[in-house]
Amino acid sequence: MNRREAAVAELEGRLGYAFADPALLERALTHASVGQGARGVDHNQTLEFLGDRVLGLLAAEALVALNAAWREGELSRRLVAVVSGTACAHVARRIGLGEALRLAGATSQQGGRDNDRILGDAIEAVMAAVYLDGGLEAARGVFETIWGETLTRAADDQGLEPKTALQEWAMARGLPLPAYSQISRAGPPHAPTFTVAVTVQGFPAAQASGVSLRAAQKAAAAVLLLRERGQP
Repeated sequence: MNRREAAVAELEGRLGYAFADPALLERALTHASVGQGARGVDHNQTLEFLGDRVLGLLAAEALVALNAAWREGELSRRLVAVVSGTACAHVARRIGLGEALRLAGATSQQGGRDNDRILGDAIEAVMAAVYLDGGLEAARGVFETIWGETLTRAADDQGLEPKTALQEWAMARGLPLPAYSQISRAGPPHAPTFTVAVTVQGFPAAQASGVSLRAAQKAAAAVLLLRERGQP
C-alpha cells in the first residue's frame, strides 16, 4: 500500500463509513487538474455541486434540531458559518483529506493539498459520494461525525454548552449522567485528532472528532442532542 492509498484508508476510517463503491470516493478525491480535464478522467466538480446541496440540507436540519427557537436570520447566519468555504476547509484538514487528494503534480507542488478552495470543494464532493453510495441517512451519519465540532460552535454562540445541555437532558429523564470514552487518537503529536463516543442509557451512542479531547466530547454531546431532539 503506497502513501496515498494509506491516506485514503485512514480518511475512510475517520468518516466512519465504508464505501460499497470505492470508485465514488476516488472520484470525489480527484481534482480537475488531473489529466487537465481530459476525457476519461472522472474528477470531482459535479460531485462538489451535489455535495454543496446535501451539506446545506444536513446543516440546516442539524441547526434547527439544536435550537428550534432560533429565528430565520439567526439560522441563516449560523448556516453560513457551518458550510462556508473556510468551515469546509477546516473540516477537511481535521480529517486529513489533503493527503488523500489526487492532484496533478504541479498543483500538488503549488500547495494544492492545503488550499482552502480545493479542500472545501473536495469535502463537499465526499459528502455527495457518501449520499450516492449509501443515501441520506449515511450522509447524515458522516456529517454528524465530522462536523460535530463546527456545530458545537453554533451552540456555544448561543451561550449553551453541549456537555452541560446533554447532562441536563439526561437528568430531566431520570437517566444516569452521560458517559464519554475515547475511541481513537490520530495524526501527528503536534496536531492530533481525537474521536470520542458518548452514551446515555437507553439511547444509541454518538461519536464525533475534535482537535482536543474536550472538543471531541463537546462535539459528540452536540451530535447526540441534535439527533434525539430531531426525533418525532
